[in-house]
Amino acid sequence: MKLSIDLGGTNIRIAQVEKGNCLNKVSVPCLAQQDASTVLNQLSQLIRNMMNEQVDGIGVPSIVDPEKGIVYNVANISSWKEIHLKEILENEFKVAVAINNDSNCFTLGESLYGEGKSYTNMVGVTIGTRIGAGVVIGRRLYGGQYMGAGEIGSFPYLDSDFEHYCSSFLFKRYGTTGAVVAEKAQQGEQAALEIWKEFGRHLGNLIKAILFAYAPQAIVLGGGIVSAFPFFKNAMEQTMQSFPYKIISDNVSVVASHQKDSSLLGAAALLE
Repeated sequence: MKLSIDLGGTNIRIAQVEKGNCLNKVSVPCLAQQDASTVLNQLSQLIRNMMNEQVDGIGVPSIVDPEKGIVYNVANISSWKEIHLKEILENEFKVAVAINNDSNCFTLGESLYGEGKSYTNMVGVTIGTRIGAGVVIGRRLYGGQYMGAGEIGSFPYLDSDFEHYCSSFLFKRYGTTGAVVAEKAQQGEQAALEIWKEFGRHLGNLIKAILFAYAPQAIVLGGGIVSAFPFFKNAMEQTMQSFPYKIISDNVSVVASHQKDSSLLGAAALLE
């Protein structure tokens, strides 16, 4: 049994993981607006409360030095500029610790246990407040330098980047949230349906960029916004039709994740 942690700026999730199953899951609001030591103390206390085996997987939303286990400029935890997290936790709990970013953990979890397990090469895309991605090549996670591969949200797009059009930033432009627009679309409100079509077109262009960069067999979408997949799927697929290399675009599977614990499962698998 392993202990797995998904550390985000909104929540910290922790679970015991055994044979691809998450047990005794706990989720608490992250004290992200407080100083670095306060967040570290919160994390240590959560681990202590769950500790009965081995901590060997932690997903962190940041650029990571995977060898030294240093996390840099953690998204949504402004006080974490450079935290030697592996060293800190290994010294405190006397067990092995592996660290990677949250999108990579999501992708690894999907590759092993979710929609990506039938594919040798795949990309996982997390869609929420921001855009993240992980890349699996030959069934192995590819991170590049400092696990920085897959930062597709930062690709230039229109007057900004893909992140501003393919995440919750888009809905802020309309003064609302994805959840509100999804509810209105469910009720058949035409304006809401049009917003989802716009979102789908932008996401389709992002997927074309992924095809140019990686040409994967599958792209697995995860994150809160994916629950509205039926509202933007058609517009996304129509936009993909303009991809110039049909042999690639016609043979990629773009699917929504149905695995709620992919990040936790992926984090637990980091030392396997």
